[in-house]
Amino acid sequence: MLKILVTNTYFYPLDTKQWHFKKPYPPLGTLQICAQLIEKGFDVSFFDNCLNDNPKAIDKEIKRFSPDYLLIYDDGFNYLTKMCLTVMREAALAMASIAKENNAGVIINSSDSSDRLEKYLENNIDFVVTGEGDATCLELIDNLSTNSPVENIVGLAFKNNKGELVKTNNRPVLQVLDDLPIAAWHLVDLKKYKSIWKANHGYFSLNIATTRGCPYKCNWCAKPIYGNRYNSRSPEHVIQEVKMLVQDYGVQHFWMCDDIFGLKPNWVQQFDKLIKEEGISFKYMIQSRVDLLLKEDNIDALVSSGLETVWLGAESGSQHILDAMDKGITVEQIYEAVPKLQNKGVNVALFLQFGYLGETFEDIKKTIDMVLEIMPNEIGISVSYPLPGTKFYDKVKGDLQAKANWIDSDDLDLMFHNTYPPEFYKTLHRYVHNRHKLKRGALAARQLIFRPLDKKLLRQTLTVGYHLPMRVVNGRKINKIVRRLG
Repeated sequence: MLKILVTNTYFYPLDTKQWHFKKPYPPLGTLQICAQLIEKGFDVSFFDNCLNDNPKAIDKEIKRFSPDYLLIYDDGFNYLTKMCLTVMREAALAMASIAKENNAGVIINSSDSSDRLEKYLENNIDFVVTGEGDATCLELIDNLSTNSPVENIVGLAFKNNKGELVKTNNRPVLQVLDDLPIAAWHLVDLKKYKSIWKANHGYFSLNIATTRGCPYKCNWCAKPIYGNRYNSRSPEHVIQEVKMLVQDYGVQHFWMCDDIFGLKPNWVQQFDKLIKEEGISFKYMIQSRVDLLLKEDNIDALVSSGLETVWLGAESGSQHILDAMDKGITVEQIYEAVPKLQNKGVNVALFLQFGYLGETFEDIKKTIDMVLEIMPNEIGISVSYPLPGTKFYDKVKGDLQAKANWIDSDDLDLMFHNTYPPEFYKTLHRYVHNRHKLKRGALAARQLIFRPLDKKLLRQTLTVGYHLPMRVVNGRKINKIVRRLG
């Protein structure tokens, strides 16, 4: 059987913003393909790049293991890999070059390579596995091990002997996820992750996925891996993995890294029931939608099962913008869901997006007003980012010339012509954070009177000293740009 060295392309230390948070997660999707290759009897070695700061570090493992193929398999569950960051693309191509220098073939599966076949196939990549990669990778590697033809393998792109691009039909996504083995967690040095988490946050968190895909059709959200299909593991299958990780590795917290958690009717309720039956306890974080959370007893079941934090794709406080995005929610639902969750003790974080086509300064003010009225515990701000394969990308692709990708997740560069220039949105990003943290600090100061020994409240209060003057500075910059452009 062939020797396969498996690795990933997301390097936390190369993404300054994410590395600052010190919340690294292992590459779950990469560990899942490792488990499947091992189950099929292939000789597998895994090289984890998540905590690595240099793509050249893989050279030592390539020389030690002497693989027949380097399989670069991205973690499709980590939204950062879907952003197609150029620093990670460069890292992938650097690793491919090293593999070639050591006489190994190269296979890759990632959002970026699925979107940019030619770019990768011209740079030492032999095969790009497009879309969901599990079945295609297994079939490809099996055929390569027996010198069988690969031309009829669906979900594959490569250059033929004439140098022509060959792309086969798309492979249907997997539907019965319980048939997949549990991720090969034993291949990861989890002690390194645990050490970082404990030192910086006082607890250990790991990532697991209960689903694949998302059925919603927000027109700016790229889905090169799963499309609009949505398939779910059973609660029983998930609990099996959760129980093992809690008992064997001391995991206290999970990031449920689904695009949308608990969408299948009664799934969360059954999940909660099984947690109680197994006698295990943990906290967890999810991503969800306000309309979904307002259905039935979903919030109560989530809280009962250990929900600690929910990230909601609010995007905008303007219904005009939400409708333009095909978001499928209302501003009223955001206003309703956030306090309901907070009243149950859940930390609520909002994803916000500025710079969407047609957004006016009035729309921006509505978003800021919404944040300050409902006061989520945290906000994550982005600038509209056109990704290939989306309706949004098709609308602005004519403007994408000098730059079509962010360098890292803190880039926030507006790459198409819009109402305001790029410097406006970067200043707006800082200004909204200033406003949010100022109000949070003021609220904390009031509570500090009654809880003077609460260190968290004290830290939040002290941030006022920084954010008050910065609010003024950034506010003036924004107003100056707005006045200049009329």
